[in-house]
Amino acid sequence: MNNVIIITGGTSGYGYAAAKKFADAGERVIAVARNAEALEKTKETLGVDIFSADVTKEEDWNSLYKYVAEKYGRIDLLLNNAGGAVTLTPFLEQTSEQISYSIDFNLTSAMWGCKAFAPMMIDQKSGTIINIASVCANHAWPAYSVYAAAKAGLLNFSKSLYVELREFGIRVSCLIPAAGDTPFCINAGGGPNPVMMKAPDFAQAIFDVFNLPPHIVVENMTVWGIDQEVVPL
Repeated sequence: MNNVIIITGGTSGYGYAAAKKFADAGERVIAVARNAEALEKTKETLGVDIFSADVTKEEDWNSLYKYVAEKYGRIDLLLNNAGGAVTLTPFLEQTSEQISYSIDFNLTSAMWGCKAFAPMMIDQKSGTIINIASVCANHAWPAYSVYAAAKAGLLNFSKSLYVELREFGIRVSCLIPAAGDTPFCINAGGGPNPVMMKAPDFAQAIFDVFNLPPHIVVENMTVWGIDQEVVPL
């Protein structure tokens, strides 16, 4: 059986790399994003299914659930990858809108996804949820305060959700990437981030965690590029 895999933020960065990794392995991948043009390009390039949704909106998650339930009838992996810094700005300089959106984008969106699809996994008595946090959840750098708070929330949400779903045979993991060569900094208004860890490197970690025996769960795992020196608070 080919697994059914939902990947949010599936048109760029870690999400695109993960979509490629799973598609190359013969899995049935649904890449989820807002940008219709990017979705079509991803579909053409990788041969995956696509769905346009704003992950910060619960109603879009409900629409995605309906689509998956009708077309596939199951889900094996929900990869909550969508997220971003929104803005790399000191906390006191951020607007109320930026603060609210950063929390919605990096934390609440994954909660909506789990709320939508965990019941299907409970009915199946199987399934894996992998939430993508950030090393900012555990370490401190200037201008990352709101993003870090949201990712720390995602890390602890993942741990709490696992203890609630474990009895149904469902695994919940939180993967914690360090700096990667993705559009993350550019999307937040900065420059490119030329580091050793590439998107396919982290996609391999996601793939490996999912493919562990179904009775084995990784609570959380941090993935660093060996070139990244870390001297945080």
